[in-house]
Amino acid sequence: MRRAISQRLSGRDCQLDLTQPCIMGVLNITPDSFSDGGQYLNVDMAVRQGMAMQQDGAAILDIGGESTKPDSLPVSTEEELARVIPVIEGLRQKTDLPLSIDTSKALVARAAIAAGANFINDISGLRFDPKMSTVAAETGAGLFLMHTSGRPEVMQRLTKYRNLLTDVIASLRQSVELALAGGVDRGRLAIDPGIGFGKTALGNLELLHRLNELHQIDCPILLGTSRKSFIGRVLDQVDPLERLYGTLATIALGVSQGVQVFRVHDVRPARETALVAWAIREQQLP
Repeated sequence: MRRAISQRLSGRDCQLDLTQPCIMGVLNITPDSFSDGGQYLNVDMAVRQGMAMQQDGAAILDIGGESTKPDSLPVSTEEELARVIPVIEGLRQKTDLPLSIDTSKALVARAAIAAGANFINDISGLRFDPKMSTVAAETGAGLFLMHTSGRPEVMQRLTKYRNLLTDVIASLRQSVELALAGGVDRGRLAIDPGIGFGKTALGNLELLHRLNELHQIDCPILLGTSRKSFIGRVLDQVDPLERLYGTLATIALGVSQGVQVFRVHDVRPARETALVAWAIREQQLP
């Protein structure tokens, strides 16, 4: 198996160590996210959750103010800013942990970085807002570039591909080229195949089976499978909160194929699973 490409991922004023699995904790400041919507709308509660995830071993926190689950509708820039900026500011007062803003709006990204974020997690791979690469280049933020077939309100009606893996790789290559053309250094880029974004349940399984082929793009890989519906399809679990063990299986599989960053809701179980899988793969102790 080909080993992962980079040992570090640079963000604004920080670096993520990718020599071992890196856990990204999900912090959704939304009323309608698919598994934790409404739990952290209060700023103090959100900050406490972020600090708890750091205590559990998160290496980075991903803060989002707009649900991107299938069929969800966009919120205004003003509403998204009102949700995420106080949380980013609150976290930055308490921790130096790298923070990521989960947004596809350049204005939100710029404000979040000014408030203390270090990375941008763009589900559109720079497709929804052409100014996003400029924001990243000018601020020095790192960029997570994800594949999706379209905006959340339509993406699950856009699940047909000529060849799923080939099309996803081609799209991610284009996103990387857009970032480089916009002035973002390659050492600040990571890619995400977009599990659950414009894919069928079988399509998600195919991508997970062939994750190691994404290394040809020469960027670190982020994998976000946490509690997603394809796991529920496999295990006949309607409630996302019941999908922890299925999620952990995908993390172990990802580690075995050289994935370096894992976006999860349940930080401690994910970290422990990833570290054991990594120790087996490398045949050494952390």
